[in-house]
Amino acid sequence: MKIKTFKVERWMNEFEEQAVYNLGETCIDSLTVGELLELCGKDKDEYLKSLADVRLTYGDIFGSPGFLGGVAGLYENLQPNQVIPTHGAVGANNMVITTLIEAGDNMISVMPTYQQHYSIPESIGAEVRILQLRPENEFLPDIEELKSLVDENTRMITFNNPDNPTGSWIPRESMEEMIEVARSVGAYVLCDEVYRGISEDGSYMHSVVDLYEKGISVGSMSKIFSLAGLRLGWIATRDEEALHMIHERRDYDTISCGRLDDMLASLALANKEKIFERNRNILLKNRAILDAWVTETPGVHYVRPVAGTTALVYYDLDMPSYDLCVRLIKEKGLLFTPGSAFEMEGAVRIGYAFDSKTLKEGLEKFSEFLEENRA
Repeated sequence: MKIKTFKVERWMNEFEEQAVYNLGETCIDSLTVGELLELCGKDKDEYLKSLADVRLTYGDIFGSPGFLGGVAGLYENLQPNQVIPTHGAVGANNMVITTLIEAGDNMISVMPTYQQHYSIPESIGAEVRILQLRPENEFLPDIEELKSLVDENTRMITFNNPDNPTGSWIPRESMEEMIEVARSVGAYVLCDEVYRGISEDGSYMHSVVDLYEKGISVGSMSKIFSLAGLRLGWIATRDEEALHMIHERRDYDTISCGRLDDMLASLALANKEKIFERNRNILLKNRAILDAWVTETPGVHYVRPVAGTTALVYYDLDMPSYDLCVRLIKEKGLLFTPGSAFEMEGAVRIGYAFDSKTLKEGLEKFSEFLEENRA
């Protein structure tokens, strides 16, 4: 199998540790174990002492009742047995695509998006048709264009919601229109919903699984739960055939997830509202900081993100995004992700969901760089 270099991950692997101002991070300010226990109302010393008696067996092969029930509670009318634990969302996306897509199928992926969604099916020998998201349409899918891309061989339509890197959010009415297009050819809809769960106004954020019988949702404990170190994600679907096929494949590449990961994730899920309240405050504060900076800074513009933790910011320098980002890390200690990692030029992805001081200082460094290179 030949597969393309995973541009985002290779970029982060090479440069993240050099960052003084890490605006490439996409998780909401990560929790320590102690902070998690405090948020969940647990006595830290007592809880950590109890871990000493946990036997490190495989544990619950298909996930503990606490984890499965906690994930099911993130959706409308989903049952715990319709949840499959995975090694992060990256493991979930890979498992869904490699299970359900074969050579000769065609699959539709939005662009920009996380590279798994088009490079994995390409490596299998599937035809990938790109549904381009455009700033003039607020990075939302064009339904008529989607209709023109599907045919009787379309096996799956895949997209992010919220989108990575743009921070766009597909309204329910538009998603229902997309689902009708998928239903017309019997296609699955895989929705990478790893950034879903924390809305600006606190309202419930719909999932593809709520709306479509062949919808497949992927999520994880990483982004909105601030627990990327657990490396625990999931696949959720009401489609019995997909559930069966994915379980069959899971025996070959997962067996089970970590027992301690499951325990801490179950605790976080049981106390999700406390974590979401903390994280919503971080998002709203920092989104306002980013928006003010874009408004006040000459030579940059964007479509304001309405969900998730990232934004795609355009700049006016005549410089490829990869070269710009390399210079930023070397000259300013500032880490962005180049737009070219998402097949988008003249832009950078900015993550803004961590401490406000780092965000402000990092944006100031970018302002300095823009001014110096415009002279």
